[in-house]
Formats: sequence, structure tokens, C-alpha cells
Amino acid sequence: MTFPSTTSSSAGTAPGAGRETFLDRLGIPHVLRWGFLGVLLFMTGNGVESNFVSTHIAEAFGGGDDKIDLAAKIIAAYSLAVLVGSYLAGALSDLFGPRRVMALGVGVWVVFELAFLGSLAIESVPLVALSYFLRGFGFPLFAFAFLVWINHVVDKERNGAGVGWFYVMFTGGLPTLGSLVAAFLIPRLGGGFAGESAAMLGSSVLVIAGFLVAWFGVREGHGSRRLAPEGETASQVITAGVRLTFTNKRIAMGFLTRLINTAPEFGMFIILPNVIAGSVADGGLGWSQSQWLVMTSIVYAGNILFNAAFGALGDRVGWVTTVRWFGILGSAIGLLLWWYVPHMVPAGSDWGFAVSVAAGTVFGIMLAGFVPLGAIMPAIAPEHTGAAMAMYTTAAGGATFLGSAVVAIVRPLGGNVAVVWAFVALYACAFAMTYFLKVHQPRLHGPVLESADEAA
Repeated sequence: MTFPSTTSSSAGTAPGAGRETFLDRLGIPHVLRWGFLGVLLFMTGNGVESNFVSTHIAEAFGGGDDKIDLAAKIIAAYSLAVLVGSYLAGALSDLFGPRRVMALGVGVWVVFELAFLGSLAIESVPLVALSYFLRGFGFPLFAFAFLVWINHVVDKERNGAGVGWFYVMFTGGLPTLGSLVAAFLIPRLGGGFAGESAAMLGSSVLVIAGFLVAWFGVREGHGSRRLAPEGETASQVITAGVRLTFTNKRIAMGFLTRLINTAPEFGMFIILPNVIAGSVADGGLGWSQSQWLVMTSIVYAGNILFNAAFGALGDRVGWVTTVRWFGILGSAIGLLLWWYVPHMVPAGSDWGFAVSVAAGTVFGIMLAGFVPLGAIMPAIAPEHTGAAMAMYTTAAGGATFLGSAVVAIVRPLGGNVAVVWAFVALYACAFAMTYFLKVHQPRLHGPVLESADEAA
């Protein structure tokens, strides 16, 4: 594959940057087009394990319900690394440029993936926990550095759409295509625990391919230079996001809302494999691992289809309105449907599986309603865009930590159903917080309007 030169030092459609292309009008900066494909490939590799890693870790140490709780704790530690890595993705991109941060991310991912698989093979709990924790820095450094890059290139009137297309690629890989790759590879590589291990090893190929596509395909100028304001020291840049969060309550509310956004997604990755694909005798619903992987792929395919749509809708009707009514309320309803509908149909039945998939897809679609948050955060603090994006990426990665932490804390106390309702309660908190997210929103068509979504 060859890549034409896409060198540019200005925003995609700014004066002097060249004519507007079809991709620019969609919200995909033409100069970054190969980077979007790179994110899709990288996140597909990252997502291969997403729907079986908890049971895989548990099985490596003998299986059983107590080992699922152990796996939840290991994944929670991994998720803490994702949270920290997500903050560093924004801060380091401001200091050194997104390209270098993306290269660091792929190096961390590959090295500690190999260490993780080796640690599982020798059945060492401390080494498994340490290697998986360190691997958690990998994907946010790669993916969210590119999101920072997008934010510096896309036209502000299309910022919601640009973020939406990023999440088309992000969710397209994790978990959607990743789950399909797993469903294809595991039985062909021996099935069971050995097949899962081989599939995880093979996922590194996709991760490296995604990096190479982005590295050689994108030559846009913002990627290789410092993005932070001149005169700010490294320590000021690194701490800018934290300082902004404590001095701007709207940034704090946006951070917490994004933190809650996909937390249930990552929580359900831990509890649902044992429920959907568990045997009826053990309290499961009697479907197979392959059916669970297919279910996940279909659920998040719905998310892919609507990410760009909700981004564009937010650009037209209001970013906060879209987040509040579609993202938060819609996701809460969808989550309850995904949990309760499979328990209301005959366990293991074909028609029950189809209905359960449809219920879960409501959740997947409505998660896309959160997409405009990626435009809201920098718009709240236009003079501190880098710091605002650092907090956005931190919250996006932190959702992994929050989701797994809720499972680790709540499940031993009240079981799986308590976990589901804990997430619904978090959505209720997010709904209330949106009333603090007043933001001045540029409009694509007509004059700037004043609404509940905009500062007076």
C-alpha cells in the first residue's frame, strides 16, 4: 500500500489549506484520513481479547467464581493504567506532538502483551497483574493522541462529526471487529484456552499494522510539533489539565460525565461472558462463547453506525441536548434492556438470542449519543484546548477503570444485578450534571443560536 503525501500545517479547510474535499465535509479531515484507518486496525487488535479476557485469566488460575473476582481486580488495575495513560496522551501530545506519543503507545502495547501472555503461561499472579497493568498504557497513548491531533485539525463547526468518526473507528475495533476476529481465530487455532492464547498473540499483528498505516500515511504538520502554548514549561503543560479541572466546574462536570459514559460497557465485558455463555446449571443462560462474541459485535456495530450520526446531530441541534437525552437517558434504558431481556426469554433458545441481541443493540446505539462530549470539552475552555482534551481523554480511558472498579466493588456485595443498577445510578448523576455544561457552540448553518446548550 502506498500513501500520497498529506503534508499540511494548517487545519483541513482553513484558508490556504486547499479545497474542501468530500471527507472534510463529512467531518474527517482529508489530511488525517489514513490515521482513522490506523486507529481502526489498532483497536481491532486491542479488542480481540475484550470479551473473553476475564474468563481467560480466571481459567489460567483454575477457574471458579472466586477467580472471576481475581480477574476483575487485575482488569481494574489495568484500567487504572488506561486512565493515567489517557491523561498522558493529551499532555504528552501537547509537549512532543501526537506522532511520537502514538509510537510510544504501540511499543508499550506489544512489549507488555508478550509479557502478559508469558506470565499467564507460568501462572504467576503478580507478573500477570504487573504486565497487564503496564500494557494498559498502550492503547490510550496511541488512540487518544490521534484524537488530540483531530481536534487541532478539524473545523470547529464540524468538531462533533470529527469526534464521531474517531469513535466509529475506535468502537469499530474495540470491541466490534475485535470480537469477530476472536470468533474466527479461536476455533481455528485449537479452541478453548489454547485458542484464546493464540488469538491474543495474533492480535499484535493488527496492532502493529494500525501503527504502520498511521505512521506512514499521515504527514500533517501538527503531528510532529509541540501543540502547547509557547512559554509554558513542561511541568505546566503536564499539570494543566488537572489545574483546569479544579478551577473550571464545567470542565469537571464534563470530565465526570465522560467518565460515566462507557463505564457500563467495560463493566459488562466482565460480567456478561459468564452470564450469556455460561451453562444453565452454573446460573448462566446457556448460549455459547461464539454466540456471545457475535452478540457483542452486533451490539457495537449499532454503535459504529450511529457515532458519526449523533456527532452530526449534535452539531445541528446542540451538543449538550444530544448527550443528555440520547447519550445518558437512552443508554440507561438500553443497559436495562440488555440485562433483563436475556433473562426473560428461554435460556439457550435461538429466538431468545435474537431478541436479546436486539435489546443489547439499543444500548450500543444510544452510547453514541455521548459523542458530542468530545466537542464540548475544548469548547468550554477554548483558551486551554490542550488541557481540556487531556481531561477528556483521561475520562475516556478512565471509563475502563470505573467500569471494572464498580464490578470489583459491587459484585461481591450484591451480585451482577446490583452492578447493573449501580451503572444506572451513575447515569442518573450524569443526567443532572449536564445542566452545568453551558457551552457556546459554533453552528454550520445560520447565525449562532442561544439555547440551553450555550452560554448566555
